[in-house]
Amino acid sequence: MKPAMLDTDILSEFLRGNPKVISKLDDHLEEYGFISFSIITYYEILNGLLYKDAKKQLAKFEEFAELNKVIPLTLPMAKVAAAIQANLRNKGTEIGHTDTLIAGIAITSELQLVTNNTNHFKRIKDLDLANWLD
Repeated sequence: MKPAMLDTDILSEFLRGNPKVISKLDDHLEEYGFISFSIITYYEILNGLLYKDAKKQLAKFEEFAELNKVIPLTLPMAKVAAAIQANLRNKGTEIGHTDTLIAGIAITSELQLVTNNTNHFKRIKDLDLANWLD
């Protein structure tokens, strides 16, 4: 198993208790000791929980975030993401700014991106993908 960074959809499945994702996450924790996800994913999950006013889930998520690694967005990551976005725009195959930022963070951090949205992300060269729902 490669060191991984969870995309928002996979982290959401974990938080919902999906047994496939929980099993893979447990394997990853056993090997690496923590789970990584981007500050963009943190924002997206937090936004959804606040919108739903899901106080119990919010507390669990905050605890999960503190026990694991939230990867910040740095200037080099933003530069990689901007180049990806420009390339995809030129090809007419854009995937959206938040997904492009997540990809830039994964590439720069040399992490495999774990997502169920492989159709989107496979457009990005040099992005290592896995799907824990397969």
